[in-house]
Amino acid sequence: MKSILSTFFLLFIGLSLLVNPSATAQTNTTSKPDIATQRLQQELERIAGLAKGKVGICALHLESGKQVSLNLQERFPMASTIKVAIAVQLFTMIEKGQLSLMTMVDLQPSDLHPGSGTLDVLFAKPGVQLSVQNLLELMMVISDNSATDILLRLVGGTQAVQNRVKALGIQGMSVDRTIIQLLADLDGITLPPADKWTLGFYAKLDSATTPEMKRAAALKLKTDPRDTSTPEAMVNLLTQIYRGTALKPESRALLLGVMERCRGGAARLKGYLPPSTVIAHKTGSLDGSATDDVGIITLPDNAGHIAIAVFVGDSPMPLAEREQTIAHAARSIYDYFLYQSPAVMSSVR
Repeated sequence: MKSILSTFFLLFIGLSLLVNPSATAQTNTTSKPDIATQRLQQELERIAGLAKGKVGICALHLESGKQVSLNLQERFPMASTIKVAIAVQLFTMIEKGQLSLMTMVDLQPSDLHPGSGTLDVLFAKPGVQLSVQNLLELMMVISDNSATDILLRLVGGTQAVQNRVKALGIQGMSVDRTIIQLLADLDGITLPPADKWTLGFYAKLDSATTPEMKRAAALKLKTDPRDTSTPEAMVNLLTQIYRGTALKPESRALLLGVMERCRGGAARLKGYLPPSTVIAHKTGSLDGSATDDVGIITLPDNAGHIAIAVFVGDSPMPLAEREQTIAHAARSIYDYFLYQSPAVMSSVR
């Protein structure tokens, strides 16, 4: 009796597979190792070794949900990539009618902050005003630090930005300091009250800082958890921008358009991509402690989009080597997602 039942059971299974041949194909697909992904993972690990420091990578193919990563949940200094989160809070307030791109802002002497940007030439003339749209362009396109801190003040400060990030359900991103405070902590400078911030005040304080003080401050910053993000959290933010869950369509289009005009980072994410590649991105740099580039890459031939964050943490290598690490990683990821067959891409959710 048992042998008859066994024979019947085997015949039933065989007929089922003939009726539904995809049953075995799906099983084989999931059980076989993904050779392409394994090779990419090995390549990313090799590329990361070029920086001789910790490297964090997260790349998500937005249409298929396929993700590749390295040190996905490690914390890295965001540097100027934090400006993406500030821009999201800015557009959130604009959508609520609390601000407008046409809002005019008076430039005060205390608003001139050190670092990247070109606003310093405007402070020589009293009574200069800039619109919020002007400030947004300066913050995202040339990474102007003065414009960033002005906008940060307008949107309610770091806590308001952090609250927006939290409201989006993003974990692993911490927004804590103004840009000037971040730079002061890096340089070992104790800032006076804001009403003492006159033209040239920061340069005077910087000149009085000894090399020993600067080295101690830079060393301390390496383990500072403030203003850091995991690659996963940054890609989460970029994904929500692209998919319209962080911003309304009009705001999304405006922000991505500004990010496409980002002038920095020609040797980073863009470095080895085809010149015609459309990429909306934001770079970030903090001496040797952070060399970053994050954004959304548009693949050709309707192959989709990649939300990507590459963070190079503390590294002894020259800037060119750190940037090449980002460029090599971006090209490897670009090729991987571009050349995956539609069947493979559609099977991953």
